[in-house]
Amino acid sequence: MAACVEKKINSGTCHYLWITQIINPYDSIRDEQEWILEPLCFPEQPATDIGTNSSSHHDMEVVTCVLCSHSAPLSEKDRLLKHLVLVHKLVIADVKLIADFPKYMEYWKNRISEQPITDFCSVIKTNSQGPVEKQEHYFLLCDVLPEDRVLREHLQQKRLEEILEQQQRERDDDSFQRICMFCNDEFNGNRSSLLNHMAREHSFNVGLPDNIVYCVEFLDHLQSKLDNLQCLYCEKTFRDKTTLKDHMRKKQHRRINGNNSEYDCFYIINYLELGKTWEEVQSEDDREMEDEDDDWSDWQAHPVCAVCLFCEQQSESMEKIYTHMEETHGFDLHKLKTELNLRFYQQVKLVNYIRREIHQCRCYGCQEKFGSKPEVIRHVMEAGHVMQLPETSTWDQPQYYFPTYENDALLCALSDSDSESEHTGPWRDVPVIAEDISNLKVLKQTSVLSHLLKNTDSSS
Repeated sequence: MAACVEKKINSGTCHYLWITQIINPYDSIRDEQEWILEPLCFPEQPATDIGTNSSSHHDMEVVTCVLCSHSAPLSEKDRLLKHLVLVHKLVIADVKLIADFPKYMEYWKNRISEQPITDFCSVIKTNSQGPVEKQEHYFLLCDVLPEDRVLREHLQQKRLEEILEQQQRERDDDSFQRICMFCNDEFNGNRSSLLNHMAREHSFNVGLPDNIVYCVEFLDHLQSKLDNLQCLYCEKTFRDKTTLKDHMRKKQHRRINGNNSEYDCFYIINYLELGKTWEEVQSEDDREMEDEDDDWSDWQAHPVCAVCLFCEQQSESMEKIYTHMEETHGFDLHKLKTELNLRFYQQVKLVNYIRREIHQCRCYGCQEKFGSKPEVIRHVMEAGHVMQLPETSTWDQPQYYFPTYENDALLCALSDSDSESEHTGPWRDVPVIAEDISNLKVLKQTSVLSHLLKNTDSSS
């Protein structure tokens, strides 16, 4: 079952096999805090687990390593994942999409005790072109394996059933009691009375009551934000309650931010399908596809913003980003590509390498470590290391196939050197002369093949 991990990027489209760990064979001698246990996002923010509410008793559940007796509370899952990578070189893909992580680990602990780990995991060899003593093998456990996919779907289905049961209990509960967050009115009975009141009287609409689960925890979470003088929508903090209320009223911020993933666990839609957010589920059209051809004349592509390698500058135009990096930071990716004759996948690895080094506050040219990103950027500029790259073997490694940032649109804009080689290679100035086929008889008589055939006949 073991196979090499493949990554494919085609023009305008990124198709990634996400991996929850970016691996470097030299990282074992560095501080453990530099390990990246989840793909990063623009803007950088910690990934959240859908379905984990703040008061969940499961946080104290102990999870045991699949390959040894090491264990950790579920609330310290990252520490266990780090143990798997550092000690056993085992990487679990898309951890945040696993519905019941303890059950998942228990299942694979039993299976790996029965069969070799290579029967279930893809094998990734790092530093493949380096010395043998520096080569390492990492194991990737992901849903490409049918057994793993079935397990994840089973855990997802079981969690969905539990969530639906929880939702039904809340819908039938008549012992709900709470004071409105915006006034002193008290509500008893069903939760819908309070939610409908806030929507009707205070224009604060969190959706239909039947779409909400863990309602008490949800309201507690919102109340804690207000108690901390924080706007529920823009999440800015104010000096007093009066200023906060005026801000939310004038700016029409009496609503929650739909892009804030910390609210996902309170909406039933986020539990429906494995690996899909509420936006993806909501955007799907369940109508049957018609046989007749669709009219795509008014179709417009959703704009994708690329982010600068060195700062937070964004643009929907890739050329503007390239120009910005060249004029502002002195970094010319096109020049590096030409001088080093970088193929497409080498460009991918170079971008991911620079992203990772800067994220970890380390100069990618001289490897000097700094305390913050502004410091390392300032060093790169002042020391003239912008266009200074280390030895190719440092960054041209298989682990940099995997993107440092899962939504890195800059990777989509990289040009395919292989397809351009006929125009940019060493033979670009050699003229191509068409073969004259006006006299086929003469060509046949003088052809090298004719001489070969004659020599073959004479020898026989």
